[in-house]
Amino acid sequence: MNCPSIGVSGGSRGPRRWRWRRASGPCSCCPCDEVRLGLTSIESGLCQRIESRRSALLDDLRLHVGLPTGGFNAEALDRERGIFCERLGRLGADVRLVPGEPAEEWLTGAGRAPPPTAVCSRLRPGARCRVLLSGHLDTVHDPAGPFRELVVSGDGSRATGPGCVDMKGGLVIAVAALEALDEAGLEVSWTFVFNSDEETGSYHSSAALGDQARRHDVGLVFEPAMGNGGLVVERSGSGQFVIDVEGRSAHVGRDFASGASAVVGLARCIVRCDGLVDVPGGVVVNLAPISGGVAPNVVPDRARALGNVRFKTAEQSERLGRELDALSTPGDSLPRVRVRRSFARPAKPLTDGVRGLAALVRRASEDLGRELPWGSTGGVCDGNNLQAHGLPTVDTLGVRGGGLHTTDEWIELPSLVERCQLAALVIHRLTEGGAPPPVPAG
Repeated sequence: MNCPSIGVSGGSRGPRRWRWRRASGPCSCCPCDEVRLGLTSIESGLCQRIESRRSALLDDLRLHVGLPTGGFNAEALDRERGIFCERLGRLGADVRLVPGEPAEEWLTGAGRAPPPTAVCSRLRPGARCRVLLSGHLDTVHDPAGPFRELVVSGDGSRATGPGCVDMKGGLVIAVAALEALDEAGLEVSWTFVFNSDEETGSYHSSAALGDQARRHDVGLVFEPAMGNGGLVVERSGSGQFVIDVEGRSAHVGRDFASGASAVVGLARCIVRCDGLVDVPGGVVVNLAPISGGVAPNVVPDRARALGNVRFKTAEQSERLGRELDALSTPGDSLPRVRVRRSFARPAKPLTDGVRGLAALVRRASEDLGRELPWGSTGGVCDGNNLQAHGLPTVDTLGVRGGGLHTTDEWIELPSLVERCQLAALVIHRLTEGGAPPPVPAG
């Protein structure tokens, strides 16, 4: 057929690569209304298949929101991980658990065993594009707190619940998209990585993420969409650091001169850190929490501050690292300063490869009748790490909503179907056409 909506000649599947355009009116050669939005009949059927799962998607979200996976709650994390792995195993995926890597106590807390990372792979020999999907099971919410279940609004348009948008909603739609593709008989070559420590920096799972990034052609991460429903194409980098200061205790009234205040030493470091901030240039240094001393009449012998930095370029990251290292004091003089740091989230710039992949995602969204603006953010995620290993990655393919990291976290429920359709369409087109070519700026 020669379909004016699709813009190419060929069979129902079309050629390996398509050129899509929005038709100006209804299609006269195809029975399905969706085709006029730039979909093939197979793609239209795929979207209808997902639409029929609307109630199931909500039920699935309710189940997972009810699993309290915050605070390294191993029991809930194990259950949620097991549910998703079992479903992907039914699709023919090879499922394995990668032991978590150890990390320093100041980064991840004490007394916790590193959680494993689940890697579920169904890679096809000779595939045109190997797609890596990624998402995190953990949330920031207290598993013993009152915010524990999905509550749907009276009109059914919204719901609140811990992790509903960050990122249990994204996990639900991603797995459902793979199931819909399988049910439609569409061959896809993919791996899905589920980690359990993204909210604390992915220190236990970074090696597994990097290993899979090197084995695939594109990366799709299901963090929530931007506030306007858009796609993040550029992210700042992030690093953690801790300043420990040792002083000498003394009685403030009787022996002040023999003391050495760790708090004063820490205060000097804080002032120097504040001097590194360059908000217009994208450099941020924040210190909290801060602790030190035991009583007003005792010279404090210990003080500590935890800190976070944000940066836009590798050069800024290197400079921040040098400046923080320079805070450490040599020798035995008091107060003595020790700085430790870990810059584990490199900046994620808008590369030509990302631009090409984001263009494919935007085109798919427009063919579904929805605009998809691009944007940047100072927030970080596993997409930073995947791209740092050379994998072109878009990382906000999840659902729409807001109130992240608060007890007002909410999701737009229609986005379950809409973003599931988008994910399935993107994965299908990557499989059919291969990884998109890089697109230079301008």
